[in-house]
Amino acid sequence: MNYDEYIEEARKYSSDEIVARLESHLINWKSDNTNAVELADSIERFFGNFWITSEETHRRLYKLWFSFKAEAISCIGGMTMNERLYWFGLFERYESASEAEQQVIYAKLCANT
Repeated sequence: MNYDEYIEEARKYSSDEIVARLESHLINWKSDNTNAVELADSIERFFGNFWITSEETHRRLYKLWFSFKAEAISCIGGMTMNERLYWFGLFERYESASEAEQQVIYAKLCANT
């Protein structure tokens, strides 16, 4: 499950106000200035500080997040740029970006360290 698929899964439960806030946070990350590691920290804090009304929904979304984090964020250092763009759903942004904007995306995906 890549980032966009995770957002779609969260969208299914967005009638819950907390899940709607999570979905918004996930969508906004694509255009903000934080990187993938900072994303992981913020989502972990989110799950730790807010309780989704349905325990089943909370468990499902956290389980899927934990899986995404293990596959995409924890392994990001061994990925090619194309793999990073796929996992985080940033192909379109990257392909239409100026060279300066591409550097921002490199930083976002921890590819310039």
